[in-house]
Amino acid sequence: MRTEAFIDGRFVPAADGRTFDDLAPRDGEVLAAVARGGAADVDRAVGAARRAFERGGWALSAPRERGRVLLRLASLIEEHLDELAGLESADAGHPIGDARSVDVPGARDCFAWYGEAIDKLYGEIAPTGPEALALIVRRPLGVIGAVVPWNYPLIISAWKLAPALAAGNSVVLKPAEQTPLTALALAELAAAAGVPDGVLNVVPGFGEEAGEALGRHLDVDKIAFTGSVAVGRRFLRYAGESNGKGVSLELGGKTPHVVLSDVPDLDAAVQAIGWGIFYNAGQTCHAGSRVVVAQERAEEVSERLVAFASALTPGDPQLRETRLGPLIAEPHLDGVLERVRRAAEREAVRLLAGGERTDPVPGGYYMRPTVVQAEDPADEIVQEEVFGPVLAIQPARDLDHAVALANGTPYGLAAAVWSSDVTRAHRLAAALRAGTVWVNTFDASSLATPFGGVRASGHGRDRSLHALETYTYLKTTWIGL
Repeated sequence: MRTEAFIDGRFVPAADGRTFDDLAPRDGEVLAAVARGGAADVDRAVGAARRAFERGGWALSAPRERGRVLLRLASLIEEHLDELAGLESADAGHPIGDARSVDVPGARDCFAWYGEAIDKLYGEIAPTGPEALALIVRRPLGVIGAVVPWNYPLIISAWKLAPALAAGNSVVLKPAEQTPLTALALAELAAAAGVPDGVLNVVPGFGEEAGEALGRHLDVDKIAFTGSVAVGRRFLRYAGESNGKGVSLELGGKTPHVVLSDVPDLDAAVQAIGWGIFYNAGQTCHAGSRVVVAQERAEEVSERLVAFASALTPGDPQLRETRLGPLIAEPHLDGVLERVRRAAEREAVRLLAGGERTDPVPGGYYMRPTVVQAEDPADEIVQEEVFGPVLAIQPARDLDHAVALANGTPYGLAAAVWSSDVTRAHRLAAALRAGTVWVNTFDASSLATPFGGVRASGHGRDRSLHALETYTYLKTTWIGL
């Protein structure tokens, strides 16, 4: 297990020698003392990234050659599946079965997808007439600062790194201080796969130290950030107060399921809604944290969701049978419990299930799945991202009311529609303000489809060929003939 920063192709301690304790959500014990990177370390990493980019060995190599390196990295991730899954489960609290079947394969597939795609992109020739030839191509931006969250550290790191590297950039990755271990392991595998020194650097540390230094660095060309709305807006400020670098943001969500009276398969809908909010203890940016349900079906849907939540028991993430693990940290758990406690005291909210801490492993950060019914669309339990296993049910009088409720938060990351009427479902999907809308399913995805949101949920896209737009610029070469 590597715990030092990875800069210019080697592991090094923080410039000032400081470390921080990385705690396990499972039991609150210290996993490791990790290098606490600061401004000096970020400067070292950015300098290494810039030198690597200017040398051109990676940036100017043939797309096929970069693709081969990423495919080798994907193979190495597969070879180290158990090691990476163990680190991800220990560091993020993911159940080990999910880490082995979702997190590590998801990262592997992402590097393979961009490795296979990058040599299949073509430029353009503009329609200028016979007196000129105008070529339009995409070129790498240079040095990318990637800042990723703690909820899916390995997958989201891959979402940033794979297209950025495939396009020819150098990258400085700042993992969340709660979950640095798989990012460091990934850097070691990338070097073994053939990523040149300086092209990928990893600086663990705290947001107000390493993160801000990266956001303000004058030699960083782009920041790609996934995390909270508040921190995302800080990166916009850092960019504006430094060199005006581009900023791509994937922020929070308050995803609604709109369940109409003609829902085609209520059992399937309840399963999708339940796992859509309780998977990873609700710590998913597009978690389906709201159910906007037709008034005539509200009681039935509520009863089934309460039964689903009550049957789901948090457990030790190291056990293969565990489906629901801990929250990431004590302060976060306390914040989620406090939101539920305040909500339950208000007349417009009814606590239907959960809302309590539990301790399948002493010292860990576990919470029972929670369901509330909220009559007031302005209530904070409806409006604010809780980022925990908390589901809010909102009865709707009619279709127009359902649309208003679904669109009635500042977010716009994702939504779902449940209806047997394809015409009505299609019209409703078009009316929902979200980057992704699922119909009669939830969280179905592919690397071929873009992921991101609108409004407070940010801008820019991870996954798909569109992600390459985040890490490149359009360059026109006009040739007079």
